Amino acid sequence: MSDLERITIDGSVLEGGGQILRNSVALSALLSKPITIENIRHNRRPPGLKNQHAAGLQLAAEISSANLIGCTLKSSTIHFDPGRISTSSPYLADPHTAGSTTLLLQISLPCLLFSDSPEPSDLTLRGGTNADHAPQIDYTQQIFLPFLRWHYGLEPKLKIRMRGYYPKGGGEIYFSMPPIQGPLPSITLTNRGNLKIIRGKAYVAGLRRSVASQMRTSAIAQLTASGISRQLIDIEEVQERERDAVGSGSGIVLWAETDEGCLLGGSAIGLKSRSPTSVAEEAVKELVRNLEHGGCVDEYLQDQIIIFLALAQGKSTVRTGPLTLHTRTGIWVAEKLTNAKFEVEEQSDGSILLSCTGIGYTAPLRSPPIAPGA
Repeated sequence: MSDLERITIDGSVLEGGGQILRNSVALSALLSKPITIENIRHNRRPPGLKNQHAAGLQLAAEISSANLIGCTLKSSTIHFDPGRISTSSPYLADPHTAGSTTLLLQISLPCLLFSDSPEPSDLTLRGGTNADHAPQIDYTQQIFLPFLRWHYGLEPKLKIRMRGYYPKGGGEIYFSMPPIQGPLPSITLTNRGNLKIIRGKAYVAGLRRSVASQMRTSAIAQLTASGISRQLIDIEEVQERERDAVGSGSGIVLWAETDEGCLLGGSAIGLKSRSPTSVAEEAVKELVRNLEHGGCVDEYLQDQIIIFLALAQGKSTVRTGPLTLHTRTGIWVAEKLTNAKFEVEEQSDGSILLSCTGIGYTAPLRSPPIAPGA
């Protein structure tokens, strides 16, 4: 492609953070569209690339055989010229900080899904597994990946080899997934159904087990106070073994399951300045807020599925709550880089019907295997 066909993305639009970077680069790699991203993380302080963003860019460039220019710390402009996507070799990303492993997965997963290699991906990600301002690895494991399995028939496998907490990082996850054959199907997810159970995990590493116990007890009390039956609540209390975690940390992750296969979550990270009770309260408030709007996905899954709706074949419709700034940003990027069209329809109960006519993206033809002795 010539420079005349290059697409320039303004990184200061809407959310103005790392999501524009991740979604733009993933779509650029898939669609073989060279892009320039300016004003990177313009709405963050400090702006520009941090270690985890640079590591994610380098990972995407390696997977897609891209020419990447400007990928240095604090850089506000990068040029990304993609080539062939392949999963024929193992990949590793390590920001050498507590940067989020789940955000590294966000930029790489769409590329791995549409590789032109028949082999499953082999991806190792290092950094923070349970960090603030990013999905916790437990959210990815219990909500996001099951969503991909149930609604798209994908087979992602994730193993947590080591937990890593702020500020040390040092966590490690392994991810593998066979590339898809053909386009993603459209989905219709508009009926939440009835609440079946609320599961959860209150965890500590390098801290007293009583901290986890207090978070669990408080979360149960606050959920029942919101009107949820105690019989529907099952929260696990976990103290990570010293050999399974780097650094110390705590937090809680909650997820609600319905009889129609919907999953909605709420989570919070423990900090020295916050009591276990206040951490549990934040997670419960998130979950209850997502249950109250009547949607089938929560506010975090809402923005993570935008790229999949845009790539799928046909019209998808998902009932959700009010659109977040992250979701509106994801829609803006998808419509700028693809021919996908989104529609937003507010319902009388306050929920939103989010529809997308996707582009039916299919991976490039894969080379046939070489016959023995050829």
